[in-house]
Amino acid sequence: MSRPCVALVTDPTSPEGCGDVLAQAVELLTGGPPVRIDSRNFAAGGTGRGVRSRSRLRLIVPRQRLDLEPDVVVLYEIPPHRRQSLAGFQRLLHRHDAVTLGTGVSAWRTATEKNLTVERFQRDGVAHMETVVLHAPGPQEAAAAFEKLGGDVWARPVVGTGGSDTFHVTDLDGLERVTAYYTERDSDWMLSRDAGNITADGRRHQFRVFVLHGRVVHAREHLQPALDTPCNTSQGATAVHIPPADLDPRLAELSIAATASVGLQFAGVDLAVEHGGVVFEVNVQPAFIDGELDKVAVPYVEAHLRALAERREGDGWAPPGRAATAPDGHR
Repeated sequence: MSRPCVALVTDPTSPEGCGDVLAQAVELLTGGPPVRIDSRNFAAGGTGRGVRSRSRLRLIVPRQRLDLEPDVVVLYEIPPHRRQSLAGFQRLLHRHDAVTLGTGVSAWRTATEKNLTVERFQRDGVAHMETVVLHAPGPQEAAAAFEKLGGDVWARPVVGTGGSDTFHVTDLDGLERVTAYYTERDSDWMLSRDAGNITADGRRHQFRVFVLHGRVVHAREHLQPALDTPCNTSQGATAVHIPPADLDPRLAELSIAATASVGLQFAGVDLAVEHGGVVFEVNVQPAFIDGELDKVAVPYVEAHLRALAERREGDGWAPPGRAATAPDGHR
């Protein structure tokens, strides 16, 4: 049987470059490139359409002159503020029983809107630092939350990305500045007690653990010398890769629990080992860094192809394994 048609739907306005890595993974596993589709075609107001063709989903994308019946749809690298506008497309994929992974509307929203994440963690007993959600607070309300959390907190928006709008606050002057910052942007925001996640040599650190179908496929530790700056690699943190077998079992268990709590099948969980292990957030579509093509992107695409193979069981087709010769010396 011919190789599967994989539609890779991403947002080209994202600077993360995940689409390119996933395209490499698709070619590595199937022997051919995916069909790249701009997700904005299927956002609210877009001209992309999905219809049923016999028993298949047919995607029609006039702006890209595409008309295809994909065997697999990989939906990834959608910036948080654009995800809600794709809810209709996610429902379309579900309605047509498309072979895809982790596109549930409710799960996306729960993980993207961090106030909902906190509510879910509280419901399910997932360990996290004490947090107060703020909606256009006045000075007294913000100060009361700050004092309740011990006067050493991290402020972040309910919906944000990359840590560029996250701040360490340790005094009332800083609190006043971040209050004005979020007020100007009409953003709901949160204060969380600082986890004290600092190494013995004086660097801020946290872990990112990639969970796929209830198991850890990869992890890394982020080390940040600037103690008032988030531990994101996009904010200057250094990442150290950790094989799943070498990850602290507490962090593995907590990451799997956090992913399940928000309802995702795949996620990148940010957490600290301090306090017995606490989760900061669950990333719907975590960015890849150097070295994660084989470690994360390939297993993620493999999961899609495995789902397709299960659906096609008895048809004589199975996804090519990584034992096959592949470009650039990969196997």
